[in-house]
Amino acid sequence: MINQALLSEFDMEMANTRKTLERVPDDKLGWKPHEKSMTIGRLAGHLAELPWWGQVTIEHDNHDIAPQGAPPQQGMTAKSRQDALDAFDKNAAAMRAAVAGASDELLMKPWSLLKGGQPIMTMPKIAVLRGFVMNHAIHHRAQLGVYLRLNEIPVPSIYGPSADEGQM
Repeated sequence: MINQALLSEFDMEMANTRKTLERVPDDKLGWKPHEKSMTIGRLAGHLAELPWWGQVTIEHDNHDIAPQGAPPQQGMTAKSRQDALDAFDKNAAAMRAAVAGASDELLMKPWSLLKGGQPIMTMPKIAVLRGFVMNHAIHHRAQLGVYLRLNEIPVPSIYGPSADEGQM
């Protein structure tokens, strides 16, 4: 089953993401490397909320980020390391449970991201989970690793030893 193949990858990537979030410095949540960049707090919040998208993808056929007549969806900005970890743990557990219960048929159904009722993208749910959720998290986890490095905070080992941790 597709969900079983995805779960082993999910478990590894979420463990690595959590390991990186554990390094978020409470005293630098407002820091960002460039005017156009996210702050550490926003980036940590974004990583914490990304698994929520996986749950939404499985449980619904679309999601509107700016529904007509309602305010646009606002992303999470972590108020502390613990805030990010608590949200991440909750969202990752919910996504894992949703993936574990998803059939191949469900994972092949189309899912759409909407803005104001208009589709931005539509693709099979499994493609959303891999690309829009998991690969997206990997991208931002690496970005957070750079933020850590620029602030002299040890970067955790992810796929192999980091310059700060010679062992896995």
